[in-house]
Amino acid sequence: MQAVNDQIEALGATVVALTPQIPQKNQEMIDKNELSFDLLHDAGNTYADKLGLRFTVPSAVQDIYNQFGIDLPGGNGDNSGTLPMPGRFVIDQGGIVRAVDVHPDYTRRPEPEKTIEDLKAL
Repeated sequence: MQAVNDQIEALGATVVALTPQIPQKNQEMIDKNELSFDLLHDAGNTYADKLGLRFTVPSAVQDIYNQFGIDLPGGNGDNSGTLPMPGRFVIDQGGIVRAVDVHPDYTRRPEPEKTIEDLKAL
């Protein structure tokens, strides 16, 4: 989203990302990737769960994560072993959801350019 953030802002919109990562990890990601938008903390994936977008990472996959140095409980600040499905929502100024792209396969992420198209269609 960073690659198209200037275009999004030029259309009068704001990018905000919601993540289960603890604020310290979010700040590390902001610094490392030079992000110019906010990453908000969804503690325990609570909001993702309310949207039906939270899933439990199987223990075998968590073991693989650990082998690669990915500490899911440490990064998320809880032992739920859950992650949100990657998604993109376009919400208008009145709070109405105008476009949604979500896929249960975490490797199929919404293309940032689609956000531009959806914003132009408003």
